Amino acid sequence: MITLSNSEIRILAPVDTLDYFDSQTVCLAKDVSPLQAWNLIMQDPQPLLKLAFGIRDAVSKRFGVKSIGGFSGASHDTVQKGDFLDFFLVEHSDERTLVLTERDRHLDVMTCLSTRGKEISVTSSVTVHNLFGRAYMIPVGIAHKFIVRNMLRRLQRKLAAYT
Repeated sequence: MITLSNSEIRILAPVDTLDYFDSQTVCLAKDVSPLQAWNLIMQDPQPLLKLAFGIRDAVSKRFGVKSIGGFSGASHDTVQKGDFLDFFLVEHSDERTLVLTERDRHLDVMTCLSTRGKEISVTSSVTVHNLFGRAYMIPVGIAHKFIVRNMLRRLQRKLAAYT
């Protein structure tokens, strides 16, 4: 895990060595911690995510990849390194950064939620290990950008309604 310069953003490896990289930042109506943002986003997951995870699990199962089941909507007051948020392993957590990973024989995925004042960034980095991982990332890489953008917009609306 490395930290991007002049930020709290953590990624798996240098950007030019990653197989997938996406970072999106929005300004929120109020300051929230990365864990608070995660809880607000996941308390009401996007409707199509359940379907997408179902398809992902059905296809991936044929290649010996464990099911991840999607997001539970469970809220957490605190997390520490080694805890799980649904299928993600918490690799780092502090007041400005939450680093989550999922690693298997096909790929390593890291998602980092980082805050700076009222700004929040969601950054995803992926390293692929084999052909299945590459094939998997074709549709996932395309969809992921739209999913994260929509999650951040929903978070913005939710926090704007609270102020």
